[in-house]
Amino acid sequence: MTSEDFFKNIQQQFNNQLPFVVYRKPKEVEVKALHQKTDQLHIAKDYSEKGFVFAPFDATKLSVLIPVEESLSFVCSSFKSSLRNKNGGVESVQKMSSITKSDKEFHIELVQKGIEGINENQFQKVVLSRCEPVKLPEVDPLDTFKSLLHNYPTAFVYCWYHPEIGLWLGATPESLISTEGSRFKTMALAGTQKFEGTDDVLWQNKEKEEQQFVTDFILQSLEEATENVRVSEVKTIKAGNLLHLQTNISGILNFKSSSFKDLLNKLHPTPAVCGMPKEEAKQFILKNENYNREFYTGFLGELNLLEKTIRNTNRRNVENNAYGSVKKVSNLFVNLRCMQILDDTALIYIGGGITKDSNPEAEWQETVAKSQVMKKVLQ
Repeated sequence: MTSEDFFKNIQQQFNNQLPFVVYRKPKEVEVKALHQKTDQLHIAKDYSEKGFVFAPFDATKLSVLIPVEESLSFVCSSFKSSLRNKNGGVESVQKMSSITKSDKEFHIELVQKGIEGINENQFQKVVLSRCEPVKLPEVDPLDTFKSLLHNYPTAFVYCWYHPEIGLWLGATPESLISTEGSRFKTMALAGTQKFEGTDDVLWQNKEKEEQQFVTDFILQSLEEATENVRVSEVKTIKAGNLLHLQTNISGILNFKSSSFKDLLNKLHPTPAVCGMPKEEAKQFILKNENYNREFYTGFLGELNLLEKTIRNTNRRNVENNAYGSVKKVSNLFVNLRCMQILDDTALIYIGGGITKDSNPEAEWQETVAKSQVMKKVLQ
């Protein structure tokens, strides 16, 4: 399918107010779409379903599913961007932002309250966030999605819509978990600093400690349901205009005493988006952030899709190709660097990890830097 026809189909689905998701996985070329045939709201009950899942931060709330069996699937293998600068750059977008002095003061006070909670041993780390409204002179979600594709080739990029839930877009650098048959891989991602032309940078103890919290939590969460686990060295990775610390983790799934749902409940939300201990940090967030995160810092992606793996890559060897296997595949990502579109306003969600060494003013500036990821595509 040509790029033009692919996006015409999506636009028609959106015009008809029918659910859809269009996405591209990190470092891939293909852009995929699922178009649900009706406007029914489907729920992922035990994560044994097949489709695209969209889960909220608060795991007590319902996860929305676009089921494979209730949808049409499309693939665009040759996306070409023809972007235009609509609003005059990031400075122009900044002027349309509704952020106020009191918003900054509230966030700084929130961070200070989080630091006090750590000093009082309520938790070791808490991730605190804010929502920044940006007025849009024109709204074209597919144009914004194309801009995300163009600007963030190493991220999981998506545009998701359901008439009963709303319209969300994002470009997240963080995988929650990927599975292929019995094999899995995930990552611990934390620590942030602005990219200044090189990834050869020094990291402070605050960022190193924050990253270790996430790594330890994931390994502990995976312990009962995995074996042969491998942990990489910590490395610096670039995501948009930011740098992060990353550790890759892989191994074999073994669900003798638990299920995929149990594993997801243990993993989500990770200390990278919530805190540690998880429940204490989560309750502090729900009580003090003063807004509803909804699907920000939730997770999303392909759930239990069937993919055929060809054993022999030589296309001429038809006999060996017959021995290809079909495996169940899931690719789930943490919903970071995202926005929700409401009428003529983009709600941009940003946050940061707070530890005992955090500086409230510096944490505010980190959210300002992170907001540029989404503002860049609203130019």
